[in-house]
Amino acid sequence: MKKVHLGENGPEVSQVIYSFWRAMEDPDGVAYGTVKSKLQACLNLGITTFDHADIYGDYQVEKLFGKALKEVDVKREDIVLSTKCGINNISASNPNNRLRHYDSSPEHIFKSVENSLKNLQTDYIDILLLHHPDPLMDADETASALTKLVNKGTVRYIGVADFTVHQHQLLQSRLSIPIITNHLEFNLLNTKPLTDGTIDFIKQQYSRPLAWAPLAGGKLLDANDPSTFNIRNTLRSIVKKYSVNEEQLAIAWLLKTGALPIVGTNNLQRIKNATSAVNIELDKQDWHEIYFSAINTAKNS
Repeated sequence: MKKVHLGENGPEVSQVIYSFWRAMEDPDGVAYGTVKSKLQACLNLGITTFDHADIYGDYQVEKLFGKALKEVDVKREDIVLSTKCGINNISASNPNNRLRHYDSSPEHIFKSVENSLKNLQTDYIDILLLHHPDPLMDADETASALTKLVNKGTVRYIGVADFTVHQHQLLQSRLSIPIITNHLEFNLLNTKPLTDGTIDFIKQQYSRPLAWAPLAGGKLLDANDPSTFNIRNTLRSIVKKYSVNEEQLAIAWLLKTGALPIVGTNNLQRIKNATSAVNIELDKQDWHEIYFSAINTAKNS
């Protein structure tokens, strides 16, 4: 799998990114063995960019991944580690949290990065993203904290997740370093980022969006969901032309927009489907046929 630049001055990342955000749903549980096996499987398929967050797996996945990373045959400089901060979850490890809430304060950012570096067993994070917009964000303080981390070298690039255009602009206006991406929910059941200006603004910054839940958490291909019948029928009508399956075609549709899919499945075959989608040259008419079907599906759901 070839690598692409995430931003004009950003890192080279694999075209498909693997995320451990669904680790808690693994039927084999959140354990060192399952994390290591998925890491190795991804590397074998050419995936070299990994998405984390401090909270994933009840604050345990980064630690398991860091241990696994030491055991597989890959150099640190040959992979890209992305992690996120800014959400406080209810957890035994954080007894003071009585509800899930957001925190973009310098104190939280610094502490989260310190923990992620320790847990991932690395001395730098390639990409640090703010995990969610914080209504109480002090843009000046947050920008100052992010800048200090980049200047120190513990973080190389910064990004955001699910920010609106105005939220993105606000934070960028306080920064002298670029926000290189926005981590968005974007798929055939949620095409709003194509029309609400979010993706246009990212591209205006010469960057690429990251698309989480590229198959809408599996709903897109759920044969028992009548609300997705139209889009599934459209995908089925086109797959034979490309000798692929519906999953691969849905991922190829995303890739055509310039977005990079973040795959979080615990199913190895689905990871393989995503990686093979990078080889599909979807023509414009087929892309639009799928898009129009997606719009109609959204209207009728």
